[in-house]
Amino acid sequence: MSTVHDAFDRPSGTRPVLFVLSGPSGVGKDAVLSRLKQTPVPLTYIVTMTTRPRRASEVDGKDYHFVSKTDFKTLIECDGLLEWAEVYGNYYGVPANDVETSLARGCDVMVKVDIQGVANILRKKPGAVTIFLVPPSKDELFTRLKQRKTETEASLEIRMNTAAKEMEAMNTFDYAVVNPEGNLDRAVADIQSIITAEKCRIRKQ
Repeated sequence: MSTVHDAFDRPSGTRPVLFVLSGPSGVGKDAVLSRLKQTPVPLTYIVTMTTRPRRASEVDGKDYHFVSKTDFKTLIECDGLLEWAEVYGNYYGVPANDVETSLARGCDVMVKVDIQGVANILRKKPGAVTIFLVPPSKDELFTRLKQRKTETEASLEIRMNTAAKEMEAMNTFDYAVVNPEGNLDRAVADIQSIITAEKCRIRKQ
């Protein structure tokens, strides 16, 4: 579990909120969350667990918890994951204990999941607030995927086709936030506004 920011005092009696950030592959979810962590917004950020190989630039326990498929399947069997999914041949999941512990402490929580994982979270946490991060256009999304240069040609084509289909899920989310190229601060400001609005909400609809 990553750092908790405690810069803001919340009104007494406000309940902790689980925020779920998702969006198509390549839209910039990691970059937006990295910038959000630099702000004084009081959130606990849950680190996702995965079985995919660690990239050279990634740090275990910070970018992801990297585990074996055997260990991951053990957690599935003992209901130790809030949600999990198989994506491009690898498993991804949100450790349930990290989320439950933080919410029990009264902390607002942010998790990042792939689109197919959002529905699984809502089944267990129907009060979660879902945020869909969207690119200005599909063409720009495809450009970002190509520029990452982390995929083979075949894998890139699969991701591009999947991303195009994932865009159709936007209308099932509570909020949509555009992530413009070269302007992370705009997307972060929009997410901050969503958090403020939800913390001011008196009663969930």
